[in-house]
Amino acid sequence: MSQMPPPPAPARRFRAEFQSFDETADGSAGPARLAALRAELERRGVGGYVVPRADAHQNEYVPPGEERLAWLTGFTGSAGLLVVLPQVAALFVDGRYTLQAAAQVDGDAFTIVPLAETTPERWLEANLPAGLTLGFDPWRTTLDGRDKFARAVAAARGVLVGVADDPVAAIWADRPLPPSAPLRLLDPALAGEDAGAKLERVQAVLAKEKVGGALISDPHATAWLFNVRGGDVAHTPLPLAWSLVPAEGRAQLFLSPAKLSPAVREALAPVVDIRPEDELEAALAAFAVGRALRLDQATAPVHLAEIVERAGGTVAKGADPVSALKARKNAAEIAGMRAAHLRDGVALTRFLHWFDGAAASGTLTEIEAVEALETFRRETGQLTDVSFPTISGAGPNGAIVHYRVTRATNRTIAPGDLFLLDSGAQYPDGTTDVTRTMAVGTPSPDMRAHFTLVLKGHIALARAVFPKGATGAQLDTLARQFLWAAGLDFEHGTGHGVGAGLSVHEGPARISKLGHVALEPGMILSNEPGYYRTGAYGIRIENLILVEPREMAAGGKSFLGFETLTLAPIDRRLIDTALLTAGEAAWIDSYHARVAASIGPLLDPAARAWMEAATAPLE
Repeated sequence: MSQMPPPPAPARRFRAEFQSFDETADGSAGPARLAALRAELERRGVGGYVVPRADAHQNEYVPPGEERLAWLTGFTGSAGLLVVLPQVAALFVDGRYTLQAAAQVDGDAFTIVPLAETTPERWLEANLPAGLTLGFDPWRTTLDGRDKFARAVAAARGVLVGVADDPVAAIWADRPLPPSAPLRLLDPALAGEDAGAKLERVQAVLAKEKVGGALISDPHATAWLFNVRGGDVAHTPLPLAWSLVPAEGRAQLFLSPAKLSPAVREALAPVVDIRPEDELEAALAAFAVGRALRLDQATAPVHLAEIVERAGGTVAKGADPVSALKARKNAAEIAGMRAAHLRDGVALTRFLHWFDGAAASGTLTEIEAVEALETFRRETGQLTDVSFPTISGAGPNGAIVHYRVTRATNRTIAPGDLFLLDSGAQYPDGTTDVTRTMAVGTPSPDMRAHFTLVLKGHIALARAVFPKGATGAQLDTLARQFLWAAGLDFEHGTGHGVGAGLSVHEGPARISKLGHVALEPGMILSNEPGYYRTGAYGIRIENLILVEPREMAAGGKSFLGFETLTLAPIDRRLIDTALLTAGEAAWIDSYHARVAASIGPLLDPAARAWMEAATAPLE
């Protein structure tokens, strides 16, 4: 970033505590495990089977014992689905994972099908043999998922059946046990609202929608609702738990008793009845009699919906009543996120200063960069986890959108490379997610042109002013317009919602072609356009943005805009100023001035001097 010669790399020892570089799945075992699954299905009289990358809650990060897809195929991406038929096993992945899947799975045993080409449902219509029975897991399939499969299987003249006893578990001999991390209470100053008040708001929504209650199947919603956190999955402070909230009366919380200390149990007792997780099905059946019960079609499992219906209740499909409330951060949550981003910006800027010198040696590796950044974050004294495994991609690895470096793929960051670093942190007061793309040595004209097109899209979204009621789908094109004009695009959404001290990926709003939820004040999203040249380099620029009201001089209509929360320099060496408008250049200079004013006083003298050069006005 600096225009001056890079400083010598400090001799430091770094380590990663919250992420591993070992390969977590064995693709070479895929063919044998696939054969074992087919044999188990034949024994049960089931012709085919759907294996989702999901647990019973549809979490993004799942416990080791729920990593069925990774265990079976070797594919470790956070989204995917496998359809096993007698003669073919099709692994469906989105644009983030097409390159990764091809590198991880046995291509002779598994056929990789990009979702951009076809959906699992359309593929089933074309490939499911007539009369074949296709099984699915009713604990790990949502209501929407079942309905889509049912239509496709019917069109192919097949038979869809729920398989209650998981056949993958039957052949997984060394499957890890379920987690039981302790539940902890969130600091009331960070929550900004007590659990009783939150329950009242949820119950008001249920009463307005004329349903008798809601089964809260998303653990993020349960954690937010009761102001608790846990440690049952990696990178997100979640307790795996269920809650049942009636429109009137006491709520019930279902989780393993081993997760509860006497102090936490006592603190929760005034607002919720706590029951063992194995009582959920009986309690749900008893509650459902004669009631309409809200089940979130995106996270509630078919198994629990069937319990409601067998008990004489009605499943009222719809959005979780908590998700929209949780997405609109209150003043305390916003203050916590700002504090977390300031702290994280200091750590990231210290890293960028270090990287500018270390990468010049030509010996720095992707893993060493990850270890260094995590160490700088740990040195804040506040880091509780990374918010996702760091994406550390040098040269061609940067073109793999969700690349995860392992000891087998670890690449030296060489002069002439672009280095893409997408990372985030979990702090007690907030969650961060930031991507910076850095030049190592002198970038090529193409690198600078592509980087600048991505940056122009990032700026267009950051500066957007839009009427209340506008959706992410309406804003998505702002970030793509300059790439489109050059005949380019990127195969991922422009932005996702972010939780406050919860998941780095949060609904219901997003900025993408599929983002049809209106953006509202208090929502926090990412702004991350990119460009990826397969086999050469990847570019992404990501900041988190807060939706806030905008005062307009005329018109009388309510408008919204964004405050950028992330504070870290953008590599000026990659900016082709000839491609910028005066307004775009002014935005970059203003952003860098804000970074310098906020971060500078918190840096040591050497890092501060480097940052002053890295954030100097564009020439």
